[in-house]
Amino acid sequence: MINTKNLIKVFRTDEVETTALNNVNLDINKGEFVAIMGPSGCGKSTLLNIIGLLDNPTEGELHFNGFQVENYTERQRTNLRKENIGFVFQSFNLIDELTVFENVELPLLYMKVSGSERKRRVNEALERMSIAHRAKHFPQQLSGGQQQRVAIARAVISKPKLILADEPTGNLDSANGEEVMNLLTQLNEEGTTIVMVTHSPSDADRSHRIIQLFDGHIVTENMRQKL
Repeated sequence: MINTKNLIKVFRTDEVETTALNNVNLDINKGEFVAIMGPSGCGKSTLLNIIGLLDNPTEGELHFNGFQVENYTERQRTNLRKENIGFVFQSFNLIDELTVFENVELPLLYMKVSGSERKRRVNEALERMSIAHRAKHFPQQLSGGQQQRVAIARAVISKPKLILADEPTGNLDSANGEEVMNLLTQLNEEGTTIVMVTHSPSDADRSHRIIQLFDGHIVTENMRQKL
């Protein structure tokens, strides 16, 4: 599904040049659950943002489902994201002014899905995430665990082939973190490819493969279990 070739990302200011990724070569197969680990500042989130077409590499190639995409226009990138990729973030990234229902519904509005179909799919996603009873509440009225379940419902509402999760349990206690990981594991078992950045060894143990980054390089890859 994903292939990178000699991926380089350099951040430049007037005075400083920082190489966040340095010749990263990576293959991620359809249906895989991959964890990306490493110390803070090693390039984990940068790699995730490039895979998710939220950022461009400075050099190198990015292939998605066989298509070379690193030079796509912004419209092409947006279309690819909304049709294929769901995002889950540590900080939830919910919109405070929208209800739970409206937050989850948002991707379907961009996809111009009909009103009746939106209602059906949102209710189905909220039921699955055990958060339907909070549909009319606002994010600030929810616990952290509930907010992350809403965020996952929003991520899966468009039935993406790939979910990119950046520290999805980072702001949660252990019990809520376990629930979130159970949901992600179930989605992967149903065929969704997942790439997750994490500092948590126990979360990484849910994956098929752990990739260790250090100073922008892949230093090790460990298989966890057979697909």
